[in-house]
Amino acid sequence: MRVKVFAPGRVNLIGEHTDYNEGFVLPFVTEMGITMEASLRSDGLIKARALDLGEEVSFPLAELIPAGGGKNWWDYPAGVCWALMEEGCRLKGADIAFGGDIPVGSGLSSSAALEVATAAAMNYLNGLNLDPKKLALLCQKAENSYVGVQSGIMDQFASMLSRPGRALFIDCRSLEYAHIPLNLSGQELAVIDSRIKRSLAASEYNRRRAECAEALALIGGQLGENRASLRDISIEEIEAARPNLPEALYRRSRFVVEENRRVLEAVEAFRAGDLTLAGQLMNASHAGLRDLYQVSCLELDLLAETAWASPGVWGARMTGAGFGGCVIALVEKEHLPELKRRVLEKTGGELAAEPRFYTTRPAGGALVEQGG
Repeated sequence: MRVKVFAPGRVNLIGEHTDYNEGFVLPFVTEMGITMEASLRSDGLIKARALDLGEEVSFPLAELIPAGGGKNWWDYPAGVCWALMEEGCRLKGADIAFGGDIPVGSGLSSSAALEVATAAAMNYLNGLNLDPKKLALLCQKAENSYVGVQSGIMDQFASMLSRPGRALFIDCRSLEYAHIPLNLSGQELAVIDSRIKRSLAASEYNRRRAECAEALALIGGQLGENRASLRDISIEEIEAARPNLPEALYRRSRFVVEENRRVLEAVEAFRAGDLTLAGQLMNASHAGLRDLYQVSCLELDLLAETAWASPGVWGARMTGAGFGGCVIALVEKEHLPELKRRVLEKTGGELAAEPRFYTTRPAGGALVEQGG
C-alpha cells in the first residue's frame, strides 16, 4: 500500500506567542509545503529519506523513547509515530520519503508540515481513521513531548485544517476554529525572508513560555485568585500589578493581552474588508513583538520598517517565533515591484544575505492522494 501526502507551511497574519497562552491566532497556509510518499513495511522499521538533504535514517517503532531537545529532522516523524502509538494506535513500519519548498529556518513552520505529512500518511497506511483535528493534536504532542519544543497548537492546526482563500481563526483554549475569508482581490501577501537563521528561536521560545507562566502566577497572587492564563488578565490588572513585576514579565504579559485583542479586531477587519485597520493591527503587532516580547531582531525590524514606508503596503510584521525568519506584508499587487526594489536597496550591505521574496495565496490544508 502506498500514499502521497502534501502538507503546507504556515504564515501567521497576527497572533504571535498567544497560542500557548490559550489565546487567539489568525494564520493561513502557503502554497509552499512538503510532499511525502510512503509505503508499508512488514518489519516494524521506519526508513525515512529527506530528499532535499540527501539523508536517510532508520529507526524501529518499538524503540522510540522521547528524550527532548530534538535537533534532527528525523525527530519530527519519529515523534509523530511515538505520539500515535501513545494514543493506542498499532503501527506498521513504513518507507517514507519527502521533500519540499518551505525555506528551512524561515519561521514558516516546515517542522509542523513534516509532522502533519507524517501523521496523515501513517493514518492512511494503517487505516487508523483519526479525524484531522485529532491528528493535529497528536502532532503537537510529538513536538512538545518528543522533540521538546513547547509549541502551541497553531502550526499543526493550520497545516491540517486550513481552506483555500481563508485564514484560520483559532481559539487556542477551546480549540474551536473558523475560516475567515480574506477577499484579497488586488492585494498580495508577500513573505520576505530575512535569511537569518533562527538560532535562538527554540531556547528563547521556551523561555518566553516560562516567563508568561511566571507572570501569570505573580499577577494572580496579587489579585488573590488564580487565573487560567494571561488571556484572563486585563491591562488594568497588569498595570496594578506592575510594581511587583520584574520589567521583563510586565512586558511579556502586556504584549500577550494586547495581541489577543488585536487578533479579535483583525478578524472583524478582514471580515469587513477593512484593510486599513487590518494593516494598522499588523504594524502594532510587530512593534509589540519588538518592544514588549523582545523576539524581533535588527534585520526583521529593518524589513518591517522598510515595508511600512513603501507605497501600497497596508501593513507588515514579523511572523513566527522570532530572532530571524520572515516578515509578512499585505501589499497592493501593483506596488509589489516597488516594495521589492526598496527592500533590496535599503538592506544592501545591512543583511548577511539578500532577502528572498515569496508571494502566496492562502491555500488549503493537508491533502492525501490515495495510492495503491
